[in-house]
Amino acid sequence: MIPETSPQLRARIAGILYLLSIACGFFAELFVRAKLIVYSDPGATAQNIMASASLYRMGFFADVTAMTSGLTSGVISYTLFKPVSRNLALAVLAFDLVSNTVSLSAAILLFAPLSLLHGGVAMTAFSQQELAQLALESVKLYELAYGLSLALFSGSCLLGGYLVYRSTFLPRFLGVLLMAAGACYLSNGFVNFMPPGFGDGLFPWILMPCLLAEVAMALWLTIVGLNARKWHDLVAARARQ
Repeated sequence: MIPETSPQLRARIAGILYLLSIACGFFAELFVRAKLIVYSDPGATAQNIMASASLYRMGFFADVTAMTSGLTSGVISYTLFKPVSRNLALAVLAFDLVSNTVSLSAAILLFAPLSLLHGGVAMTAFSQQELAQLALESVKLYELAYGLSLALFSGSCLLGGYLVYRSTFLPRFLGVLLMAAGACYLSNGFVNFMPPGFGDGLFPWILMPCLLAEVAMALWLTIVGLNARKWHDLVAARARQ
C-alpha cells in the first residue's frame, strides 16, 4: 500500500506507470501493427501475422499493459489531486476508468486475428480470403474503439490539465499542455467517426501535442515529482475549510 503521507512517492510511481503506458503503447503501434498490418491488403496482413505470430501476440500484451498501467496511474493521481478539487479529481478518474475500460474491452478484437487465422474446425466454413478479411476488419474495429477511448480520454486531459494548472504543487505549463492535448484528442475522436476523407492530413500531426504533453507530464512526475510542501499546505488548507 502506498503511504498516504508520501505524495512524492505516489507522484513518482504514477509517473513511472505513465511512462510504462506510453512506452508499451508505442511498441505495440510502431513496432508491431505498423510492421504487420497492411490496411489496404487483407492477404498481406494475414501473411504477416501468421509469419510473426509471437510478435503480434507481444503487441497485444503490450497494449493491455499500457491500458492497465495508465488506469493504475490515474487512480494514484486521483489521490494527489483530490485536495485541489475532489469533484474534478473524481471526474478525471471517471474519464480514465471509462476510456481504459473501452480500450480493454476492445482488445479482444485485436487478439481475434490470431484465432481466426489459425483456423480450427469452426473456421472451415470460411475461405482463407474471407478469414484474412475478417482478421483485418477486426483490427480496424479495434482502431475505431481505441479512437473512441481517446476521445473519452480527452475529458481526463482537459479536466486534469485544469487541476494541474490550479494545483500550485506542479508547474502550470504542464496543465496548459495537457489541456491542449485534450482538445487535440477530442478533435481526433470527432474526425475518426466522420466519412472517409474528412480531415485528411490531420493524422498523425494532431496527436503531436498529445505526445508532448503526456511525455512531459510523465517525465516530470518520475524525475522531479511534486512540491511536497505545497501539497501538504493545500491539504491543510482544505481541512480547515
